[in-house]
Amino acid sequence: MGLFDKLKASLRKTKQNIIEKIEEVVFDRKIDETTLEQIEEILLASDVGTKTTTEIIEKIRERIRNDQLHHSEDMRMVIMNEMLRSLGEAHPISISKERPFVILTVGVNGVGKTTTIGKLAHRLKSEGYSVLIAAADTFRAAAIEQVEIWAQRSGAELIKHQSGSDPAAVAFDAIEAAKHRSLDVVIIDTAGRLHTKTQLMEELKKMNRVIKKSMPTAPHETLLIIDATTGQNAIRQAHIFNEAIGITGIALTKLDGTAKGGIVFAINKEFNIPIKLIGIGEGIDDLRDFDPKSFVRAIFEKD
Repeated sequence: MGLFDKLKASLRKTKQNIIEKIEEVVFDRKIDETTLEQIEEILLASDVGTKTTTEIIEKIRERIRNDQLHHSEDMRMVIMNEMLRSLGEAHPISISKERPFVILTVGVNGVGKTTTIGKLAHRLKSEGYSVLIAAADTFRAAAIEQVEIWAQRSGAELIKHQSGSDPAAVAFDAIEAAKHRSLDVVIIDTAGRLHTKTQLMEELKKMNRVIKKSMPTAPHETLLIIDATTGQNAIRQAHIFNEAIGITGIALTKLDGTAKGGIVFAINKEFNIPIKLIGIGEGIDDLRDFDPKSFVRAIFEKD
């Protein structure tokens, strides 16, 4: 299966939840206010978000006023073009010349953070970069073990301390080790849950400060990992993490297991933070750059 076909297959549930439902509503019907309300309900229920939904509905109304909407295919094109416009251009992770390039990964437990780190390490290794993973989620012994397995699987180096040790110290040691070994990339795992949200955010702020002691320009990328199946809860997570430490990019996991792929539009519209990576399967190669054009095409292209 080719790359686009895999994306298309992984977004099948999202396509059924948005596009196919809208086509059922508009098929062989005059587009009136009742129809628009039904389309609006479908978009909102699919987690496309209030802002993007409003823009799509207003564009449809404009086309109706200008007598430019005559059948369901016209409607399809309006929605597709508005979705493309909403998402804008692709913003993949770009490894800058500064070495080591430090990627700090954050996110709540259960979103697929460790798996994303492993897949990203594998991908960077396959592109010719030397990679070191820092096991800085020291509050869970299982997290250190999981990162170790992924380091072995991807061929990345690993820095770890004992369970319960200072996470910021692990991050600091990892960057220092990468400097001494002339490695290209450091990927830092972090805790996803402490006793309180405040405690977690303070721990991440401390880690940021300690990282800068080793390398003032780091982290070069602060990547928030979000589970697409959580829908609107993903928006709340993004707000919290962005306020605490400032997010530069988002990796959206588990898109293949959800009908709520519309969350891509809500996240993009709510924050000025690009979605950089998407997870579309369990395979080690199933972490892909987020390409808005391919994403929209995949949910609109007819089988």
